[in-house]
Amino acid sequence: MVLVVGVRFKRAGKIYHFDPNNLDLAPGDSVIVETTRGVEMGRVVTPVTTLPDAEVVKPLKKVVRCATADDLAVMAKNREKEGEAAVVAREKIAARNLPMKLVGVEYAFDGSKIVFYFTADGRIDFRELVKDLAGVFRTRIELRQIGVRDEAKLIGGLGCCGRELCCSLWLSDFTSVSIRMAKDQNLSLNPAKISGICGRLMCCLKFENDTYEQERVGFPEPGSRIITPDGEGRVTAINIFKKTVGVELKESKLIREYPVNAVTVKGREGTDGVKTTQNPQK
Repeated sequence: MVLVVGVRFKRAGKIYHFDPNNLDLAPGDSVIVETTRGVEMGRVVTPVTTLPDAEVVKPLKKVVRCATADDLAVMAKNREKEGEAAVVAREKIAARNLPMKLVGVEYAFDGSKIVFYFTADGRIDFRELVKDLAGVFRTRIELRQIGVRDEAKLIGGLGCCGRELCCSLWLSDFTSVSIRMAKDQNLSLNPAKISGICGRLMCCLKFENDTYEQERVGFPEPGSRIITPDGEGRVTAINIFKKTVGVELKESKLIREYPVNAVTVKGREGTDGVKTTQNPQK
């Protein structure tokens, strides 16, 4: 077992583990740590705890110290310089007529490096741009191309729900989201209604998908042939909230709604024309 503390460098960034170095640390404390990128300031987000060796990436670097007032002043000054650097970078990009969009700038705590984040449709030859920026700032320059989801996370904004974007507020990792999730949740497949401001499918489709999968247990699939109190019919829709199924009756062609526990699955015709009989869970 290893004693660790969880530190985050961005509000919705990944959590990295460090050796607490016998310091009295609590969530919310600002700390100075040594990373592979150099000295950085982060915020403690998980208390000091022990983890199995297999869950810790080694070598485990130590927390150098708790952040002082001077350290906080340095970070505030870096934030100001990031705005100034963004203005210069946009001017240099325009001067070289490069097809790229600057999204953000990040100064290393000790000023040893400046990272410029940008988006572009394809690969960009920015070698000359790096030389231009290095000549202005006299430090190591890194240009990092990011995707549209990372752009939304970096810039932030409001979702269609009226709340701050999950990716910029608390979501540390992106997961795969599929159109199948929207279908299973009976949502409109209009891209404008199920896409976030990044233009990709909304992450919240994934959040709710597990609940929908659990609640669908015991429901017949749309298209299944079932027996209802009014005779045989075909399932046209399901409603997991009302615990009902919509059924088109075979004889009358009327569509009626029945409680899911009041119907019995007869079978569904597959591509081979063979029907099977199933017993749904109730």
